[in-house]
Amino acid sequence: MALACQRNSYLQEFTTKVKSCEPAEIKTVANGKQQKLTGYDVILEDTILFPEGGGQPDDRGKIGNVDVLRITRQGAEAVHFVLTPLDPGTEVCLKVDWTRRFDHMQQHSGQHLISAVAEEKYGYKTGSWNLGEKTSFIELDTPSIPQDRLVELEELVNEKIRDHIPMYPTLYDSKEVAEEQEVQLGDLPNDHVGPVRIVTIEGIENNMCCGTHVSNLSHLQTVKLLGVEKGKQSKTNLMFLVGNRVLKYLGKCCENEKHLTGLLKGSPDEHKELVEKMQKSLKVAQKSCTTLLRDLAVLEAQCFKSNPEKDGLFTLHRKEGDFAFMSIIVNEINDEKVLKFLTIGDEKTSGMFLLSGSEEVVSDVGPKVAEMLEGKGAGKNGRYQGKANKLQNRPKVEAMLKDYLATRK
Repeated sequence: MALACQRNSYLQEFTTKVKSCEPAEIKTVANGKQQKLTGYDVILEDTILFPEGGGQPDDRGKIGNVDVLRITRQGAEAVHFVLTPLDPGTEVCLKVDWTRRFDHMQQHSGQHLISAVAEEKYGYKTGSWNLGEKTSFIELDTPSIPQDRLVELEELVNEKIRDHIPMYPTLYDSKEVAEEQEVQLGDLPNDHVGPVRIVTIEGIENNMCCGTHVSNLSHLQTVKLLGVEKGKQSKTNLMFLVGNRVLKYLGKCCENEKHLTGLLKGSPDEHKELVEKMQKSLKVAQKSCTTLLRDLAVLEAQCFKSNPEKDGLFTLHRKEGDFAFMSIIVNEINDEKVLKFLTIGDEKTSGMFLLSGSEEVVSDVGPKVAEMLEGKGAGKNGRYQGKANKLQNRPKVEAMLKDYLATRK
């Protein structure tokens, strides 16, 4: 038996009765962390809330005033997870989150249309598809798709939308009945029993599917093919948007274009040229900065070497720089009798460190330095370097190194 949402995907409210309500738990993700929710699995006599299946995510909605947090399928039943118990036999009113549902209908029906046209026109068979939160993709059985074919495919798909072609589901009592109607059942298992649901795009395709769909291709509004990415095993993922997602994407593009126009002080037609000019200027500036840092490293080393009161410990911290900067100083000093401790980064947060000197000393105190900086490091041949997560402990490290050298004297 098909659910009410599968018989009429446009129903937004529906009255039914509670069949059962049992304690349950689900795992969910909140703020990037997994958590368990304790609640109830509710089964209704019928439902307009679609359980996940066929590549389509589940709906959201309400049973009365109770939020439905997940819908799954168990056999022919849809199971609604809620946090509040509902009494069996109670008559309830369901409301579907229509914005989410209609978005899923547009993306799913759009996938059917794109897949059908891609196979008919180019022989690209669909292996799978993914309905994402922002964009979706279809895995096509081809190693690549030329750009001119992408353009043509998009034109053909949108032409079908403008043709106002009906799309509808048909429920057959069994696969035998479906075969009598010359319906292609594709990968339906030989041992399948029970009803078979076929979604038809009139004159284009008949495809087994459990999802919710539009009743006419015109409800898709438009399709935008965003491009392709390399898929698994010589296949290609075709990225796409349908309907309201295209409008949202276009709105975001217009907003970004407006911001870029203000930042670049030029019209949209000039954006590419202006960005390329900025990139070239940035490369020149970065090269100059690198040269200056290296000159500074040499000067720092020479200043230390020329100091008549220098001792056996050299320390330096700079917010700007990299491992190359620290290595130049170490190489320029070129004296393993001098213990050199250098750090790079924001003193209030994290950065990098380098310890250099005799192999015996560095091997002895290197791990201690990393521990005091709450970082990790490794070393060999008289050098120990790594990441420092707490650069504010740098004075403590310097004090420890001074005490260590004093005891060696």
